Amino acid sequence: MNILLVGLNHNTAPVEIREKLALNGCGPAEAYREIRALSSLREGIYFSTCNRVEVLATTEAVDRAVKDIKGFLAGQHGLPPVLFEQCLYIHQEEKAVRHLFRVASSLDSMVVGEPQILGQLKEAFRAAVDHRATGAVLNKLMHKSFSVAKRVRTETGIASHAVSVGYAAVELARKIFGELEGREVLLIGAGEMAELAAEHLLNHGVSRITTANRTLSRALALARRWGGRAAALEEVPAFLAEADIVISSTGAPDIVVTAAAVRSILRARKHRPLFFVDIAVPRDIDPDVNRLENVYLYDIDDLRGVIEENRAARAEEAVRAERIVEEETIKFLDWLNTLEVVPTIVAMKEKTERIRRAELDKTLAKIGPLSPDQTQALEVMTEALARKILHDPISFIKRAGRREKKDFYLDLIRRVFNLDAGSPSDQLNGRDNG
Repeated sequence: MNILLVGLNHNTAPVEIREKLALNGCGPAEAYREIRALSSLREGIYFSTCNRVEVLATTEAVDRAVKDIKGFLAGQHGLPPVLFEQCLYIHQEEKAVRHLFRVASSLDSMVVGEPQILGQLKEAFRAAVDHRATGAVLNKLMHKSFSVAKRVRTETGIASHAVSVGYAAVELARKIFGELEGREVLLIGAGEMAELAAEHLLNHGVSRITTANRTLSRALALARRWGGRAAALEEVPAFLAEADIVISSTGAPDIVVTAAAVRSILRARKHRPLFFVDIAVPRDIDPDVNRLENVYLYDIDDLRGVIEENRAARAEEAVRAERIVEEETIKFLDWLNTLEVVPTIVAMKEKTERIRRAELDKTLAKIGPLSPDQTQALEVMTEALARKILHDPISFIKRAGRREKKDFYLDLIRRVFNLDAGSPSDQLNGRDNG
């Protein structure tokens, strides 16, 4: 059984290719109907985000499986494989396991250390399980990837240094306020950067997020998603009186929040600090608000300074994270190799038990009736003999599963114990040496 991963990501394919291979209107049910119909795959998981599209599978026919996966990806939107196959990476066994662990740990992300990828991976796994597309190997592998990601975040500081604009904005807010629990947030604009900032803020326990946007329907959609409020841009001055944190990221050509508007609400705020983060280009917030008492304004250039300082620190932590990934990859492959020897171990135990049972029955028939205690004593003794006889051969098989020539050793063991020749009756009658 081979573990196979075929995919492309932001490093290998431009966005115009990635977006054509994303699910878009095609739901997971349809995708998994196609995946389960591929006879070359034993198990399969389809993982699609804006930055990567991957299929993780187990197979006994790698070349045919790669061809089938390319056909599956092409069929999602009627694309010829020639359009994207130069962007694909194909990983097997150790490389596939290592790649998955790096993805789960956010070492393969566009922004190293960002937490969103792990949640997306869990959703993809849940969909695969719901559509009965996984089995013992991929279930074990996916759960291991989640524990590897947890270990990386616990044992390294890879996620503790802000390297995205949204995350850096939240980290600055924490420096001003300390803990963010119970704080009121006003988002001006409802684009991607505002969404990322909102996710970070919610993770830090803010009490409520109000979203103000030129298109009210977009603001309402995000408000429902976050359990917050929606507002039109014209209502921003009124909400400034309640907010503790304001993050603005509109595409407006002119100033959205003037110094006069902020000055007018200061008395009502009773000296509570007001924190502005302006991540728009051109700027949304009048720079003069920074001169007002208890008002703090940071723009995109301020955040870039924070981000650049943190990139170096995160890179150092990534080296430690890579070591953890390497260690866990070795552990998983040890388990996988051991799994391959299980049928041989089971066959040895079953054959030994048949022989033990047959010989014990013949002995009991010859010596006549015994008491239940005497019969039980013979059962225990013969079972113990069988276990002790098998102990060393089974230990050898398990070690063989980790060796480079494991197929040779497994074949040798099966020949020595004659596990593949003759019927059970032939073996019990001593005709297994022919």
